[in-house]
Amino acid sequence: MGAKNKKVIRRSKIKQRIRKIVNGTPERPRMTVFRSNKQIYVQLIDDLNGVTLASVSSRDKKFENEKGNKRDQATKVGNLIAEKAKQAGIETVVFDRNGYLYHGRVKSLAEAARKGGLKF
Repeated sequence: MGAKNKKVIRRSKIKQRIRKIVNGTPERPRMTVFRSNKQIYVQLIDDLNGVTLASVSSRDKKFENEKGNKRDQATKVGNLIAEKAKQAGIETVVFDRNGYLYHGRVKSLAEAARKGGLKF
């Protein structure tokens, strides 16, 4: 088993532990983060109905001409998801870090969403 496989398996185990506890409802959806090597994605999910209520990623048209490092990207995505949530009438969410450490890009996205007005 290679090092990459070990990382993937470790993250999936952490993810399963988190998902046993964290569930999204229409009133308080689950805010889940996916981070690839270059981009970052966030969704607000209602797990009861299996519906994505809002989603934002660093690949959106709004970020095409933006410059900055990946943490800056994550901060902008966090601000934008907070705006979209307010438009959808969502004030509180459950944060799902998706097996990633609460550090770096995931942390800056979460803090930006909090500053934008989301409560979690």
